[in-house]
Amino acid sequence: METIRIIGTGSYLPPKILTNFDLEKMGLDTTDEWITQRTGISERRIADPDVATSDLAYEASIIALDTAGMTAKDIDLIILATITPDTCCPSGANWLQARLDAPNAVTFDITAACSGFIFALNVAEQYLKNKTFKNVLVVASEVMSRTVNWKDRNSCILWGDGAGAVLLTMAANKGHEILSTHIHTDGSQGQNLLMPGGGSKTTPISHESVDKELHCLKLIEANLSFKVAVKYFIESIKEAAGHNNVKIDDINWIIPHQANIRMFKFISKSLNIPFEKFYMTIKHYGNISSASCAIALDKAVRDKSIRKNHLICMPVFGGGLTWGSALIKW
Repeated sequence: METIRIIGTGSYLPPKILTNFDLEKMGLDTTDEWITQRTGISERRIADPDVATSDLAYEASIIALDTAGMTAKDIDLIILATITPDTCCPSGANWLQARLDAPNAVTFDITAACSGFIFALNVAEQYLKNKTFKNVLVVASEVMSRTVNWKDRNSCILWGDGAGAVLLTMAANKGHEILSTHIHTDGSQGQNLLMPGGGSKTTPISHESVDKELHCLKLIEANLSFKVAVKYFIESIKEAAGHNNVKIDDINWIIPHQANIRMFKFISKSLNIPFEKFYMTIKHYGNISSASCAIALDKAVRDKSIRKNHLICMPVFGGGLTWGSALIKW
């Protein structure tokens, strides 16, 4: 029987590295020790000024296409998960389609903050199941460094830039099976992580809105967000396991949105999962919003941490609020 399969993965990180020590030199009231202890981040990647979200997405997509043995002309649908598109109009996916030269692909963006990759997988799943499209490119790409206030030490230390991609198709005996995806939202708590400027809720971009830093990502009530995120990460892991009638102990890898290493150490204790099962990239890449878990998946594939028949759970949580998970059998 044909099921939804991952037939290629790819990721791309810009070469520029911004370390915690670099942040100290910028005059930020912080230290490497403070950042590392609170977040687990030592460094993050930063895109050059002339590099856009679609540029990062392109590099990850080319690797995924190569892995799948496909060309851009084989793609029927491109879904780009991002909160940092090249432009508000047209979508980032449109720019990516043009760069890839994928004329047969329908394209659009998904906005679900740090949960975007799993939301995009869920949307792709529906199109593949009803046979609207055959080959779907799902990409999560972010230039988060363009959203930060470099004077806000609680937020700017977290974010990095990068992209991850997967090629999906319906097949019976090739690739790696997506067993299920699960997505949820709670709009009533959307104010806890937001970028207020630039939308119709505020006045048009002006000197005043820039001076008020309305176009920077704001993290409000960080301690509350930590507790809420832990709750939904745990629920998401349980949901993926329960839906597929597998024990959490049988999951080989937890590849989460890379939010905070302290968070996942707490979750590992709460669920009695060895922390060694959590595949973490946050130390070197920071938080790349929707792209974090997509990049981590590709890294785990390429360093051969993931092996045949491994069960992989990918829980996510983000602003909105958004949360969810996917369970994959490799």
